[in-house]
Amino acid sequence: MSSRSIFQSHRATLAALVLLSVLGVSVALADDESDPPGRVARLSYADGSVSLQPAGVEDWADATVNRPLTTGDKLWTDQNSRAELDIGSAAIRLGSTTGLSFLNLDDQSAQLNVTAGTAIVHVRDLGENQSFEIDTPNVAVLVQSPGDYRVEVNDAGNGTVVKVSNGDAQVSATGQTVPMHTQQAFAFNGTDQVTADQASVGAPDALDSWSIERDHRSEQAQERNSQYVSPDVTGADDLAQYGTWESTPEYGDVWTPTAVAAGWSPYQDGRWVWVSPWGWTWVDAAPWGFAPFHYGRWAYHGTRWCWVPGPRRVRPVYAPALVGWVGRPGASVSITVGGGAGVGWFPLGPREVYVPSYRVSNNYVRNVNVSNTVIVNNTYITNVYENRVTNITYVNRNRPGAVVAVSQDVFTSARPISGRTMRIPESDLNRFGAHGVGPAIAPSRESVLGRRPDMNVRRPPAAFMNRPVVARTAPPPAPVSFERQQAAIRANGGRPLGRAQITALQPQAGAPNTRVKVVAPGPIRPIQNGQRFGTARPEQSIQDRERTLHATPIPPQSPGGNDRPAPGQMRNDQYRMQNTEESRRQAQEVRPTPQATPIAPQARPMEQSHPAEPARPTEPARQFNEPQRFNQQQPQRFDQQQQRFEQQQSRPTAQPRPMPQATPVQQPRPVEQPRPVEQPRAQFRPPEPPRPVQQQQQPRPEARPVEQPRAAVPQPRPSAPPAQRGEERRGGRPGDRPDPRNR
Repeated sequence: MSSRSIFQSHRATLAALVLLSVLGVSVALADDESDPPGRVARLSYADGSVSLQPAGVEDWADATVNRPLTTGDKLWTDQNSRAELDIGSAAIRLGSTTGLSFLNLDDQSAQLNVTAGTAIVHVRDLGENQSFEIDTPNVAVLVQSPGDYRVEVNDAGNGTVVKVSNGDAQVSATGQTVPMHTQQAFAFNGTDQVTADQASVGAPDALDSWSIERDHRSEQAQERNSQYVSPDVTGADDLAQYGTWESTPEYGDVWTPTAVAAGWSPYQDGRWVWVSPWGWTWVDAAPWGFAPFHYGRWAYHGTRWCWVPGPRRVRPVYAPALVGWVGRPGASVSITVGGGAGVGWFPLGPREVYVPSYRVSNNYVRNVNVSNTVIVNNTYITNVYENRVTNITYVNRNRPGAVVAVSQDVFTSARPISGRTMRIPESDLNRFGAHGVGPAIAPSRESVLGRRPDMNVRRPPAAFMNRPVVARTAPPPAPVSFERQQAAIRANGGRPLGRAQITALQPQAGAPNTRVKVVAPGPIRPIQNGQRFGTARPEQSIQDRERTLHATPIPPQSPGGNDRPAPGQMRNDQYRMQNTEESRRQAQEVRPTPQATPIAPQARPMEQSHPAEPARPTEPARQFNEPQRFNQQQPQRFDQQQQRFEQQQSRPTAQPRPMPQATPVQQPRPVEQPRPVEQPRAQFRPPEPPRPVQQQQQPRPEARPVEQPRAAVPQPRPSAPPAQRGEERRGGRPGDRPDPRNR
């Protein structure tokens, strides 16, 4: 009995400690680390079936434009669908069948997770202390500079293609980091052991063309808005298309929407959703309805509403909804609409303080106000936030149609309020007070999803979204389930939980995300095709192997060797072969084989220059015997004749000369090449017996192969007898004796 009471007491004490940690009673003031981030991602474009899974829930819902996305949210684009996300300094565009989630999104880091499909990231600006990372199932891409980056993940999840159109990035895998620059692309395959192969950036496809078009539209809008609004204001690109700018003496430069109905007022066409850690968040239905409802203030100028942006040179801080609330501070429901509980609100005006409903520091309260409106006295901001200032007059509370009210059911179910609003009579409105703190109403599942669960919503394959990924930076822990958060929110009086309180709800506080494998950056070095990542020694590249072969001493070649040199050694081996007797002998044997083929057609033009070719059938026998007689009778003067012949002949006709020396009988074609020049003389040389005369005549025909027109001159006179032809050549050639019979 005693032990049981002790156990019950211990359990009660433990429950009290958990409750204190959840409610944050032990923490008097929140520090800067518990503040929510100052930026979010906006779903700026959706075409086709685009689904959203908010952080902490298992259901999927149709994604709507202007929905804020933050850490833990997942997005899926189905077949023939596209989506665009805007985070101010970057734009993220998704192709069909693409799964994306945010591992982390705060003021310093943007860490995406692409588990399947294609994502194109256009980074406009990257601050000094900011990081942008794209994680996939097998590699992590760390963006180094502004530019355009494309990441493609195959359906199996074991292949990633990274393309850098312009910019610089580092791709990390198992123990190695690869730098990438403009107009580079690599395909990374494998998970445990990753290999990289160089790919081509290629021509732009349909997704690239659409992304380029969106970039061009954004650049034009920024040129028109640059003098009015900060470039870091998410959603400011749509202002130039749907409104006009003008200068006013009271508020300075203001923007007025042009595509609105008569009697329109801000925060009257949209829905309320619950986004942790901010709590109740406004999602406007207008295509331009993001920047004017999360930054700046609204003013009633003349007869219409205009939006007053914050200081242009101050980095803006995102707010879930810049509105004031109707009722008594601290009351869960302060007004009655249509006989039931209701909620009412109105837009804040310039120089009015926004009071967050979530736990933040005083520094955050100052930043979220001074970056969105002009407030000179920071002390006044702190006094309003700490409820030290009462009886505040809100200028827009009494404007026509400024106060909008709906029932609590419409408010918490995330249904569109258009057609469900109720006007509060002026007499009843005076009975309600106005304050800056939002209603303390705990959310439902529909509040997080944005609508009731629908089974017709397109869901991605479970394997696509639940894959483990490789990351270079350790992300925050996985989101806490909504059921655990909902119970803690109710215990907190319906107020949103701070980031520290949400972290305390983790089953294991501070435990890392089990689906993320963090890899060390590793040494940064370029890679070759097919090279592996990892801690193992990389394979030797072709250049290293070639340098090793060149530095290795080359042993003398054996006489019978017939090894083929390696490609890297070809130049050195050829040089070595030219400096050995064996190589020169092999070169002479091998040379006629490739040179005989091109020389044969060179002799044909010389044959075509002769009009008649009747003597060619008798050539082979005479040409076959003559080289033998020439080689046998003049072996000593062969080198001198060859040298003289090479000086007088052109290069193509000089090459066949050494060929008869090696194989005079077996290669008649090379010997046959120079003989067509001697056709006129070969028919009349046999009658001349003196051989010494032929020794002097033999070089003469060799020196006149280019004088082929002279050989063709006597052919038009075939009727002349041989004796007359011999007389015509008398005196012209030494050794020609007259025939005694012709005297």
